[in-house]
Amino acid sequence: MQEIPENHSAKAVDAPATGSRPLLVYDGDCAFCFYWARFWQKLTGDSVDYKPYQEVAAQYPTIPLADFQRAVQYIAPGGHHVSAAEASFLTLSHARGKGFWLALYRKLPGFAAASELAYAFTAAHRSAFYRISLFLWGRGYAPPRYDLVSFLFLRLFGLIYFSAFVSFGVQAQGLIGSHGILPIADLVDVATSRLGLERFYLMPMVFWWNASDFAIQAVCWAGAGLSLLLVFNLLPRLCLFLLYALYLSLLYGGQAFMTFQWDTFLLEAGFLALVLSFATMPGIWLLRWLLFRFMFMSAMVKLLSGDPNWWNLSALSYHFLTQPLPTPLAWYAAHLAPRVLTFATGAMFFVELILPFLIFGPRRLRFFAGCGILLLQSCIAITGNYNWFNLQTMLLCLPLFDDAALQNLLPKRLIRLLPIRAGNDAPRKSVRVVVGALAVLIVFCSLVQMDERFGGNPPVVAQVVDRVVEPLHIVSSYGLFAVMTTKRDEIVIEGDGIQWREYEFWYKPGDIARSPRWNIPHQPRLDWQMWFAALEDPRRLPWFWHFVQRLLENEPTVNALLEKNPFLDKPPLYLRAEFYEYTYAGSEEKAKGIWWDRRLLGLYFPVVHLKGE
Repeated sequence: MQEIPENHSAKAVDAPATGSRPLLVYDGDCAFCFYWARFWQKLTGDSVDYKPYQEVAAQYPTIPLADFQRAVQYIAPGGHHVSAAEASFLTLSHARGKGFWLALYRKLPGFAAASELAYAFTAAHRSAFYRISLFLWGRGYAPPRYDLVSFLFLRLFGLIYFSAFVSFGVQAQGLIGSHGILPIADLVDVATSRLGLERFYLMPMVFWWNASDFAIQAVCWAGAGLSLLLVFNLLPRLCLFLLYALYLSLLYGGQAFMTFQWDTFLLEAGFLALVLSFATMPGIWLLRWLLFRFMFMSAMVKLLSGDPNWWNLSALSYHFLTQPLPTPLAWYAAHLAPRVLTFATGAMFFVELILPFLIFGPRRLRFFAGCGILLLQSCIAITGNYNWFNLQTMLLCLPLFDDAALQNLLPKRLIRLLPIRAGNDAPRKSVRVVVGALAVLIVFCSLVQMDERFGGNPPVVAQVVDRVVEPLHIVSSYGLFAVMTTKRDEIVIEGDGIQWREYEFWYKPGDIARSPRWNIPHQPRLDWQMWFAALEDPRRLPWFWHFVQRLLENEPTVNALLEKNPFLDKPPLYLRAEFYEYTYAGSEEKAKGIWWDRRLLGLYFPVVHLKGE
């Protein structure tokens, strides 16, 4: 039997016995019993009284002293009592949201027997389990609250939304405007004729009513404005709903330029943020589930692909060179010793494959998982430009912590200034019903998608439900870099008036003397599409043909997507795209200002010109 430490007192959990409330009697000399009795009292409040048997055993002569010493006793106001696991679950049933344990005990076959065995084993090793409790939950553990966590999450998520809307807004005219690469008006016309009314369900977006350039800009900048309102906590629920609807419109209206995982990742997280604003705990758990799926499936797609570079841990030997838009620090990472890169690959798998399971574990294990994921995402962010993607993933680590943890980290003066309202109060019954139904739907559809990723064949009904929900993108599948690219091929576009001259993009490699640039949290979508185009046959990329045509026309909105247009005064007569293999320059060349070496592979896109010229 473990003695209670000197700074603990059994009186700390005493509550006056009224006879009208149930009483939980525990061993006052047992530190483990005291630890959890104190925690349960904070959960149940005034609904249950707590007393050590050393004080009250004499009042209950019908209960043998050995029973008090063996297990906790739950004594109802009428005198009926139960012990051990059943007593624990009866006590917890008085705490909001904990009644399911008692329901499982009474209704699920085998659960009661297993619970009593687990209780007996724990009671026989109370000293060890007390130390384990201190390790996993910490001294003075109290029921966690998430008012501060929720408040900060929603405010910071507004900044993520702001980055996404502004980033697309400054490119929208060149990408999907009336004179852009893929005009959204053309999409609306084609879809209207082919899909009819079904288009409203298959592609929900506001552009069905207006697809003008003004409407595109209105959506982008309205989204930016609503994001700032969310940051300042003004009409947060309305803002979250409108932000989700507007970004869903951009997802469909953006066509080939909005096919990235971070766009669906943002939509799903944005929908869960809306849930969080109505019901704190369901929102916290759904956000944790999203983070688990994202991290775990990021590892699994690499392993399921069978790519030997992941299996032999050599992938990072290529990644820092071949990733779409490296940062200046990627050059240094690529030149690390092979053993360091092998270790880093293994560490990445540990974070993505093992730590996600700790997300659902005890408090300190969640903290460990959160810190590990934050470290990995920080390393990715400083070596690769992935817009707001890593920032959003890091923000999703916030629900792994609780208010007590944040209060130890943040300045107390700052916390006092934040207009935080208690959010752990029970929402209205109608809200609980709707949120519960949404939670079941989201978890169900995500499990269906994970099953399909693992090569399973879910029941037809499950697949139908998933397809019905799919257009809303409140659930999506994830997993990046399933197959590692081992060499970097770049497309260099050249125009010819009198001689061939190169166009320069803002961020993708081109000029060998230009350093890689930072663009976080901006998402230069044309630069990214050019990276994917280098892996494809241009004949399969209609957007690339449209892009070439706009360059031949010297279209200003498209030229604005480029850093350098060598034909400002007069459009080129001819255009071609050559294919180069890029590698990082060596240390000596870099010291002279040369960052890249490149070798011509051939022609990627043939020489073309406008008809009639």
